Amino acid sequence: MSEGSVLEKVQAVAKPVLDDLGFELVDVEFKREGQGWVLRFFIDKPGGVTLDDCALFSREVSMLLDVEDFIHRAYHLEVSSPGIDRPLKTREDYQRFCGERIKVKTFEKMDPDGRGNARKTFTGDLIGLEDDRILIQQTDKKGGVVSIALEAVAKAHLDPEFDF
Repeated sequence: MSEGSVLEKVQAVAKPVLDDLGFELVDVEFKREGQGWVLRFFIDKPGGVTLDDCALFSREVSMLLDVEDFIHRAYHLEVSSPGIDRPLKTREDYQRFCGERIKVKTFEKMDPDGRGNARKTFTGDLIGLEDDRILIQQTDKKGGVVSIALEAVAKAHLDPEFDF
């Protein structure tokens, strides 16, 4: 079974548990790390998840995964919060986090302002999502609003600033 199909089946098994507990699945990974494989869930809920939430979900989903028994290799199960630099994966994420500072990496270099500043990384305040395009008010020296098509995004995450 390929990693992609394992992830699809894992998500299907986890969905009822997530729904029952009121959690959101932010991301799931199944990959080789060091000497073994890791199945890692990133979960969230309004107000954030606690260590107890992660432990509860881990117990519940672990039992179901053991019953289904479709992962044919040894693995470690990890459950975590997405952290303060939470990835943005869905349209709903971009709508939910309007006004927050984000960092977006694109698959290819872009020159959105047409000034010869082609690059792959864009940082700024998320204005919103319009017609499948992310609008960002850049906070770096480039300034201005940039519009990036969702399909051009390789990776995006919250990028909180801290004042020390």
